[in-house]
Amino acid sequence: MTITATPTPGKQLLNPADHTLIMIDFQSQMAFATKSIDPVQLRNNAALVASAAAGFGVSTILTTVAEKSFSGPMFEEVTAPFPGQKLLDRTSMNTWEDAAVIEEVNRIGKPRIVLAGLWTSVCIVGPALSALDQGFEVYVITDACGDISTEAHERAVERMIQAGARPVTALQYLLELQRDWARGETYDMTTGIAKKFGGGYGIGITYAKTMFNAHEG
Repeated sequence: MTITATPTPGKQLLNPADHTLIMIDFQSQMAFATKSIDPVQLRNNAALVASAAAGFGVSTILTTVAEKSFSGPMFEEVTAPFPGQKLLDRTSMNTWEDAAVIEEVNRIGKPRIVLAGLWTSVCIVGPALSALDQGFEVYVITDACGDISTEAHERAVERMIQAGARPVTALQYLLELQRDWARGETYDMTTGIAKKFGGGYGIGITYAKTMFNAHEG
């Protein structure tokens, strides 16, 4: 059997138009008890994801739990890229059991769900397993999630993978949406987000552009 390669992307790769991003419970009370990731890194990765989604026009849902009564405000780094967007506040720990969120998921109508938030073992596992059960493809941005311990986070990620979810990282998410440096209309935005939130990779971009006027692609 002969297999012929073609210069086309694989079907499992994400693109800006094929998924809904749900950012869940990036709130003060949830962050206080998060120990599986440094809070500065968590906020940085959440900001990277939010900025990427907003920049590429990804359909995005921002949801909180008991915002006024208990959990506090959502991280400004997450809400700032979506000025004026309503936060869907819930009582349910499982986002997928909230009627307003599901109404928005159905209104958007995308077959893929990408999740990020706190905590991995509760508020990410719940919607991941529920969406998979209903036939959606699910991706989880694992380094834009956190939990009360490394053990809790890792077991939750394993459980979701075993059920069929696909793990990705925050920087991977950004670069997968860009995927080709020849896409000039989003080039400056992508490298700008990477310079601001991309850690060592972003420092490298800043250095190359400043010292040599380097340009990818």
